Amino acid sequence: MKPSIDNESKKDGNLNADSRFNQTLKSVQGLLSGKSFPGRVLLSRRAETRIENPQVGNIIPERPNGDNDFVADSSDSGSYVKVESYGPKPMELSEERQNPSANHTSEVPPKSTTSGTLRLSSGGRSTDSTRIAKFKKELSAPVVDLDALRELAWSGVPSDMRPLVWRLLLGYAPTNSDRREMILTRKRLEYVDCVAQYYDASSADKAEDELHTLRQISVDCPRTVPDVAFFHQPVIQACLERILYIWAIRHPASGYVQGINDLATPFLVVFLSEHIEGEMEDWVVSKLTPAQLSNVEADCYWCLSKLLDNIQDHYTFAQPGIQRLVFKLKELVRRIDG
Repeated sequence: MKPSIDNESKKDGNLNADSRFNQTLKSVQGLLSGKSFPGRVLLSRRAETRIENPQVGNIIPERPNGDNDFVADSSDSGSYVKVESYGPKPMELSEERQNPSANHTSEVPPKSTTSGTLRLSSGGRSTDSTRIAKFKKELSAPVVDLDALRELAWSGVPSDMRPLVWRLLLGYAPTNSDRREMILTRKRLEYVDCVAQYYDASSADKAEDELHTLRQISVDCPRTVPDVAFFHQPVIQACLERILYIWAIRHPASGYVQGINDLATPFLVVFLSEHIEGEMEDWVVSKLTPAQLSNVEADCYWCLSKLLDNIQDHYTFAQPGIQRLVFKLKELVRRIDG
């Protein structure tokens, strides 16, 4: 007797669920081993398009197609950055939006120009004047309300406020403004002591596993963001090596794991932006004073530590954190397909 259609459909559904789960598990394992990533994001520059408005005689920027495809450049230059990623494509736009001149034959054809430098931005909402005022109000309070700050930060943080907001939300800087500078100074000095104790120690004073860790980090640092020259300045390479080595020595349960070097790069950029102006591609870190560079390095170390504290069990023996997440994912897939 042939199985019923309902039984065959149920069997196919279970196979599809298992297949998706197995594929997700492989992606997670590849990510942890540093061999693959579960997706990629491509940033590309879209030519700035302007349309002459015959009614008012000025030039206005044309809106790009789809809010999910572009984000506004924070320079307010009327240009946009396109973000392409794997996943569902946005809904097709109507013919009128795709071709704005279809019903306006008197308009001059669009003129395209490319100018300026690619700049990563947090989007239009994060630079809205009302939201900026809310950020300033929260950050200027005697005691910062982290719940309110977290809700504001969900839609993006203005670039000049990111260093302070990141320190607060990661739990590195205290919410009490009166104690903040004192705590930061103490933690920065503590990091300097760690550099002297662990990194600057002679090779004869380092254990074999510590030397092995240092060799692995020294190999991985030049591989960090290989297509961005900024990260390959000798000063940045040295900072990154010290940060990763000290973290690994102070967290022997997991030690250094390939990929942690990439987690440190956003912190370097954000905290350096407090001291250097202009585009990141033009930054010359050697112009910073030793005290400024030491503070940036210390802030990167402590914020990276705060971030990894929440996921360290992803890298320890048997990876219990990953096993727990995979189990939750499997249960979620079953509930949705059930």
